[in-house]
Amino acid sequence: MAARAGVSRSAASRVINQAPHVSRTTREAVERAVKEMGYLPNRTARALAKQQTGIVALAVSHDDPELFADPFYAQVIVGVSAVLEETDLHLLLSLASAGRGRTRLTNLLRTRGVDGIMLMAMGENDPLHTVVREAGLPAVYGGRPPRMEPRWYVDSDNLGGARAATEHLIGLGRTRIVTIMGQPGTEAGETRHRGYREAMIMAGLTPYGMAEGDFTETAGAAAMRTLLERHPDLDAVFAASDNMAAGALRVLSEAGRSVPGDVAVVGFDDLGIARRTGPPLTTVHQSIQALGKEMTRMLLDLIAGRDRTPLILPTRLVHRGSA
Repeated sequence: MAARAGVSRSAASRVINQAPHVSRTTREAVERAVKEMGYLPNRTARALAKQQTGIVALAVSHDDPELFADPFYAQVIVGVSAVLEETDLHLLLSLASAGRGRTRLTNLLRTRGVDGIMLMAMGENDPLHTVVREAGLPAVYGGRPPRMEPRWYVDSDNLGGARAATEHLIGLGRTRIVTIMGQPGTEAGETRHRGYREAMIMAGLTPYGMAEGDFTETAGAAAMRTLLERHPDLDAVFAASDNMAAGALRVLSEAGRSVPGDVAVVGFDDLGIARRTGPPLTTVHQSIQALGKEMTRMLLDLIAGRDRTPLILPTRLVHRGSA
């Protein structure tokens, strides 16, 4: 193939392995020869030559196998896969909160069985932080762990989005606004709660009531029942996820409260469920596929030896019928 292109073997190898500092003439000659000969590089040989495995991992600190079917994580995986489709890398999914899942991932990292890792839903004291640091592998966090500032992460503007959601409810004249907080110990849960509190205080209002959830519809329904018992005169709800907002809407309907007449409701994420609730859900949009794509691009840059800075993706309010 090098002979067909009229270049040295080393020059052909640099082009095939996408190395920098190759002249345009050489690159075009090799690419033309590759096309004419139908050449397919041996992935295993390339990985060995680079001392790489050809595998990257996406690990979620959770132990429920159904998690990857959740619309949020499904969209993350779509984004990750879209970027990896343009490479020779394979994706390994891992649930790593406890038991065998964590042991498998720990062993994989310590033996450098992957070229890099993306981590999500990591708590502040998760032991995987230490394992990842000791392994010395490129690691990108999807969302910042609470009270930590990892070197590389991609996150959404959770604070600004939650503040905008609450300000919208205040702008509608609602004053008895409660919140269904996301899972404690997660950056998304705690930061969205902080955005709610800041908006209330800046408007001269006292945060009215809070119940915790775990970002699921079931948890949202349970939290809404609790809030109705504690604050029967509430007139608005900010739920830290669309799934929890959907559960809240169901309970409000069962309780005979009209939405948005009696109670206005705003969610967060802009998942597909937000368009199917009754009424359709006003929510904070974050580009979940973009989160997966940018995490992957950042990781690929790190694997290639290019440094990156953290990235915060914008959010925006989407107006529908619930508020």
